[in-house]
Amino acid sequence: MRIFFSAGEPSGDLHGANLVHTLRQLRPDIECVGFGGEKMEAAGCRLLYPLCRLAVMWFLRVLANAPVFLNLLSRADRYFRHQRPDAVVLIDYPGFNWWVARRAHFHGIPVFYFVPPQIWAWASWRVEKMRRFVDHVLCSLPFEESWYRERGVSAHYVGHPYFDELPQQQLDLGFVQGQQGRPGPIIGLLPGSRTQEVERNLSTLVRSAARVHEVRPDVRFLVACYKEAHRQRVADYLQGRGLPIEPLAGRTPEIIHLSQACVAVSGSVGLELLYRVKPTVVLYRISPLDLRVGRFFKTSPYISLVNLLAEKELFPEYLTDRCEAPAISTHLLRWLQDNGEYAETCRHLKELRDRVAEPGACERAAAFVLNQAIRGSGDQAIRDCPNPLVA
Repeated sequence: MRIFFSAGEPSGDLHGANLVHTLRQLRPDIECVGFGGEKMEAAGCRLLYPLCRLAVMWFLRVLANAPVFLNLLSRADRYFRHQRPDAVVLIDYPGFNWWVARRAHFHGIPVFYFVPPQIWAWASWRVEKMRRFVDHVLCSLPFEESWYRERGVSAHYVGHPYFDELPQQQLDLGFVQGQQGRPGPIIGLLPGSRTQEVERNLSTLVRSAARVHEVRPDVRFLVACYKEAHRQRVADYLQGRGLPIEPLAGRTPEIIHLSQACVAVSGSVGLELLYRVKPTVVLYRISPLDLRVGRFFKTSPYISLVNLLAEKELFPEYLTDRCEAPAISTHLLRWLQDNGEYAETCRHLKELRDRVAEPGACERAAAFVLNQAIRGSGDQAIRDCPNPLVA
């Protein structure tokens, strides 16, 4: 059996790797191939192209890389025609993955969308593409299944794969103890995994920290950088500012664990912050043009996954084209100085975590994909996959 994957972001690489690993446990002879990142490759997926290195966002950036995407789409089409996988699994990254789904559908290959894009929040008219080109949506959020089914899409709730990954995280205890041995509470600053996110949000994060530092000079700030290039970019920006801010690469779990509160660029990291019960301000700073255009497509009241799950604003959030440092620092100082409000926020987060943080998403998704692919191919090799979703 052969399954083709397409993931184009660091989070997609992580979720894809866990799904590949689970599939190979259920079916050791399976061949996984496609577009992804280093984690997927390490899990046993043969990469035709390291698409996660090309993670881009917003309109002009995508247009600038259009020739690369067109070449990759042509490559996928040739693979579908000549190698014909038993299934195609897409992971988020909708701009490109819609086209992959279209070509797979043309060749009659079943398409599964794992961790689907949040089209219920942005440009919900795109559900028509999901209905036409995707055979099964494997929903990661509880309310998605009914939303899709009401619109004629085959949808199955499996849970969010982040809740598979988080209980397995191994913190560097030496690093944690070293930080805990230093005085002062810690605020975590999470500037995002994409270079564009770092560039657009860094100044607001630093200005927010500076305002907190004026009132609470005992507070330290740790910046969770996705890679070394981002850490160097942050270090260069901080030179001469005299602030107790330390950028670190590859330390996101430890920084979240150590922090009393955080400021995070909006993304799936919000689920990790929820899992570790960390009061957080969510920021997403974009250009004025992107903000004006985005307002026409945004249909959800929130941008944070945590707020969407809670159906209220547990994480104060700012989708903006300007610096929101005054408002962000106000939230942070309140959590630092008002023990009652801090405890109340943590209580609400813990209640939400206990309700939604169910592990096993990758096992349920893998078993569902295998069973559906087997039914389509007539293969009887596996019929006992432990998947409660299979009728």
